[in-house]
Amino acid sequence: MNDLGTPVLDNHLHLDRENQGIEAVKDFHRLGGTHLLVVNKPSWHLGVEAETGEDFRAVFEETIALVEEASEVLRGRAWPVLGVHPGLVTRLTDERGFEPHEARDLMQDGLSVAAEYVADGDALALKSGRPHYDVSDAVWEASNDVLRHGLDLAAECDCALQLHTETTQDLSDVAQWAAARDVPRERVVKHYATGRLVGGTPSVMSEKEYLEVALEEDAPFLMETDFVDDADRPGAVLGPKTVPRRVQWLQENGHDDAVAVAHVETPAQVYGIDTQATLDG
Repeated sequence: MNDLGTPVLDNHLHLDRENQGIEAVKDFHRLGGTHLLVVNKPSWHLGVEAETGEDFRAVFEETIALVEEASEVLRGRAWPVLGVHPGLVTRLTDERGFEPHEARDLMQDGLSVAAEYVADGDALALKSGRPHYDVSDAVWEASNDVLRHGLDLAAECDCALQLHTETTQDLSDVAQWAAARDVPRERVVKHYATGRLVGGTPSVMSEKEYLEVALEEDAPFLMETDFVDDADRPGAVLGPKTVPRRVQWLQENGHDDAVAVAHVETPAQVYGIDTQATLDG
């Protein structure tokens, strides 16, 4: 195992026991990775075509089970992040005949079920967002209603909310909604960020070009791969070895302070987790 001398957290990846599953965790561990935030896969990828909020429970339970197995492998541990993928709105409206408000209600109900796990201490944070592609005004508004419900739940659970959104470096609108609910801005986490963000904490895709932007910003950030663990898309989006490799690259280029920010300080600030204290048990 490669010991990088620091906690190494991948802030957003997916695991699927029908694909690489725990083998991906072993790859991450062998290169020096210590901690994972495992986000449930989109419900339909696991064969769940939800009719009610309760139908998402099987997806969440599977993610929690995988996290427990991952924690057995890691020097640190893994945590679940649970929610409803915003792309579900299109699957519901375009393929299953839902009206936008009906899709909204189902997705909000699924988020409420996810929040039960956070409230009970079985998950760390929530996941929501809005489509990253063009949709109708009605679908966009329904999606923003779902996102705002996620913020309501984050306020109730005192937790962070990871967001899948359009490509942007400005989430000022979401920051205003968070402020209205007393959700600290740093707990609004933009997954798949490109290094710079107004209105929340960027979870930076671990490409060197995006990390270089984050270094220039000199602000709190996280690192992620968005590994999707799909046999039809091997290595997509980035492979599970990427974050440890990028941490080593940062260290070799004299950016130890940035490594501490991304893997110790920002996780503590955003999620209230101690990646240093949870190493080796």
